[in-house]
Amino acid sequence: MPLPRLFLRLYKCLRLAMPRSLSICVWLLKVMLPISLAVRVLQHVGFIDWLAAILAPMFGLIGLSGDSAIVFLTSIFLPLYPTIAVMTTLTLTLREATILAVMCLVSHNLPVECSVAHKTGSPFGRIVAFRVGMSFVSAIVLNWLLPHTGAPFSFLASATTEVTSWGMLLMQWLSSSLTLTVTIVLIVSALMVLQRVLEEFGWMHRIAHMLSPLMRLFGLPTGCSLLWLTGNVVGMAYGAAIMIDEVEQGRLNRYEANLVNHHLGVSHSLLEDTMLFVAMGISFWWIFLTRLVLAITAVWTMRGVKHFVKRK
Repeated sequence: MPLPRLFLRLYKCLRLAMPRSLSICVWLLKVMLPISLAVRVLQHVGFIDWLAAILAPMFGLIGLSGDSAIVFLTSIFLPLYPTIAVMTTLTLTLREATILAVMCLVSHNLPVECSVAHKTGSPFGRIVAFRVGMSFVSAIVLNWLLPHTGAPFSFLASATTEVTSWGMLLMQWLSSSLTLTVTIVLIVSALMVLQRVLEEFGWMHRIAHMLSPLMRLFGLPTGCSLLWLTGNVVGMAYGAAIMIDEVEQGRLNRYEANLVNHHLGVSHSLLEDTMLFVAMGISFWWIFLTRLVLAITAVWTMRGVKHFVKRK
């Protein structure tokens, strides 16, 4: 292909992608920034610690100490990095750390990620309940399967600065918000341009064809291959641009998007998020297989229920 024509096609992809990219970036930031500030305030006033104390007896039933509730609640409202920082302040066995890691991997950053799911066809409250419920299902399964070895979990966390004033809280929030804004704009823009390039040069169909057997095994539509790949490479929050665009452009209907939301709700960021905990000494296979098997089971169960209801 002559270079001038190639550059023209690439420029066309850029021109088509950027307006959609900026629109989705604005929407994501409108969701993420207020939520992150609200969570910091709730942490500062002690609300999350109070709620964790109430939930402590429930965690004893799934093989975890009462302190683990603080880690799980932190994961619900925030991404994994602050969750890990809290987790490493506790005294846990490797068995407890494995159970807790899988719970947090299924149910982290819910306000943001479930807002994305809601925008693409999954009711917000239902997807939140589903992910929290699947966290406890995974904990019950692992509490039953994992051997009681008593091996300690030890990992040195980086030092965290204690927030002592409202001014300090606001400064930390502004600093993290600036980093978040730049990250979102760069990643979402790159993903949207990549999607347009793949479509322009006909590579989207090749990717879908290569991954279609895997999608059929998972119970997902074959056309969501790129979406599934994006959700597992960069995660649901950053991959939201692809998800929203697929639905709004009509390439994925609401029912199909709902299936994908439930699968990715349990099993997403299989690369980065999994390796975070593997680096801390937790088994890759327990984390990876538990989430993947539960995600496949959830989707096929949903499809089975829908088929049964239609027949009835």
